[in-house]
Amino acid sequence: QQRTMANRIGEIEMDIKEHALVIETLKEIAPERRCYRMVGGVLVERTVAEVLPTLSTNKQQMTQFVGNMTKQLESKGKEINAYREEYNIKIRGEEEAKRDAPDSEYNIKIR
Repeated sequence: QQRTMANRIGEIEMDIKEHALVIETLKEIAPERRCYRMVGGVLVERTVAEVLPTLSTNKQQMTQFVGNMTKQLESKGKEINAYREEYNIKIRGEEEAKRDAPDSEYNIKIR
């Protein structure tokens, strides 16, 4: 579940970046100029003045969605860690990774 949530957050963040790029590009163009937008798999002709507010609104909604998903991801991680501690669940390789980790900022390993 965590992986799918993290992947979904990554996809939406990429969409947010694309929206920001398009918004910045359209701000420099005359409002009465024609542009095309994909809506539900159909290419629709609109003017820049019609498309710009919609793109801004979509970007804001996606940003809020990413914030909510990030909070859910953090709570899910805490829930999983609490469950692991309650039932003393250990993952293979985790102990070796902790033991092999550097003990100080100078990367000194003591065995």
